[in-house]
Amino acid sequence: MQAGDVSAVTTVHLAAFPNFFLSSLGPRFLRELYRAIIADDDGIALVAVDGARVVGFAAGTASGDFYRRVARRRWFRFGVAAFGTLMRKPSVARRLARTIYAPPRPTSAGALLMSLAVDPAIQGTGLGEALTRAFVEGARQQGARAVVLTTDQANNDAVNAFYQRRGFTVAAEYETAKGRTMNEYVMRID
Repeated sequence: MQAGDVSAVTTVHLAAFPNFFLSSLGPRFLRELYRAIIADDDGIALVAVDGARVVGFAAGTASGDFYRRVARRRWFRFGVAAFGTLMRKPSVARRLARTIYAPPRPTSAGALLMSLAVDPAIQGTGLGEALTRAFVEGARQQGARAVVLTTDQANNDAVNAFYQRRGFTVAAEYETAKGRTMNEYVMRID
């Protein structure tokens, strides 16, 4: 993923995750997030293209301190990016602060796959699997010994099955402050 891909990645993110919290923060916030991943020394950011069109992506980090580093280095940029949403929905402020400054810490050590998305029009074509493999390889090249991710446990059978078929196993379950039960998956890669 390069800086020129970020707008298209944001479009795919919004199409794939229309009702998720990060999507509710808007495209400006998402663009800042993906720019931060690209700029981070431990960032792993990949795109899949069809011709010149981005149709999928995988993004994360090789180390677990990404959110803390980003909060310290880019707090002003994230604040500006979230400003419009905060003005329309002030109640979002607390959740946004938790997301940036105190995200759920995976109990497993390893590279963190933060986001994997494929354009809904072409889901089921194997692109998600290819992006997952590429992310795992990128993590391995950066010295990670495992890849960790979290996803909703309830009403999310297809996604949970997707990760299990690719060799991820449930390492932990936890409940978010909003009451969502999450699965933490890990895949050893050493």
